[in-house]
Amino acid sequence: MKIYLAADHAGFDLKEKIQTFLETGGYEVYDCGDSVYEKTDDYPDYVGMAAGAVANDPEGSRGIIFGWTGQGEAMVANRFTGVRAALYAGGDEEIITLSRLHNNANVLSLGAHFVDEEKAKRLVTLWLETEFKGEERHERRIKKIDTETP
Repeated sequence: MKIYLAADHAGFDLKEKIQTFLETGGYEVYDCGDSVYEKTDDYPDYVGMAAGAVANDPEGSRGIIFGWTGQGEAMVANRFTGVRAALYAGGDEEIITLSRLHNNANVLSLGAHFVDEEKAKRLVTLWLETEFKGEERHERRIKKIDTETP
């Protein structure tokens, strides 16, 4: 499975740490940027590249995107047909599991201001290892998201 990463300046440090963590774990990782810390960069530029890559291969890839809150990043990613981005910026970690079990989320947006490195590693591992349930009701809802939502 290919993992596409993206972040602006606010998520840059956490992205770099998670990239190393994933590569050490044997994942095929692609960094969509930013590749250097740039205080004036704009997250849509990088998140759009990662989300577009996942949209082109929604079954064989996933994306992990990082920002201050992760909200804007999730909004950008969810504009791409076939992308289902889940946001985590704190709270119950069951959100991570349910995003995969029920929604087959293929992009995870992390709020770097609210998630430290160790927690991010735990969340990313949980998210990558949780399989979609594939129940008919969940499949039906995902199909509606991907085909019926304007």
